[in-house]
Amino acid sequence: MLIKRFSAAASAALLIAGSATTASAHHSFAAEFDRNKPVHIEGVVVEFQWVNPHSWLIVDAEMDDGSVERWAIEGGAPSALLRRGWTRDTLPAGTRVIVDGSQAKDGKPRANASNINFPDGTSLHFGAGGIGANPDG
Repeated sequence: MLIKRFSAAASAALLIAGSATTASAHHSFAAEFDRNKPVHIEGVVVEFQWVNPHSWLIVDAEMDDGSVERWAIEGGAPSALLRRGWTRDTLPAGTRVIVDGSQAKDGKPRANASNINFPDGTSLHFGAGGIGANPDG
């Protein structure tokens, strides 16, 4: 009987520890990004990271002065992107993209995007929520 109690207590402790780690890894839009700092990023995909809790798009953006700046752009979770028709191969390296979003509050080259636009005019929803979803949630 003692072994069962210890096992249940140990399981509960691991569950609580795992929940705290997951909760700290996730954030709300308002905690990290500023909707009053819109960004328009045109560049080339370096990498598309299909990871939880949010996917990331790494883009080399051409700046007005001719330099290149690497941006990390947060998008929806893979499960949300799958429901919109995305796959892990949707944005291969070398793809030209246009991203409109909100810059990180700390001013670093990180953004949260709602849509990924392509030079041919097509657009894919890349945000964490559905169209019209509250980005603060």
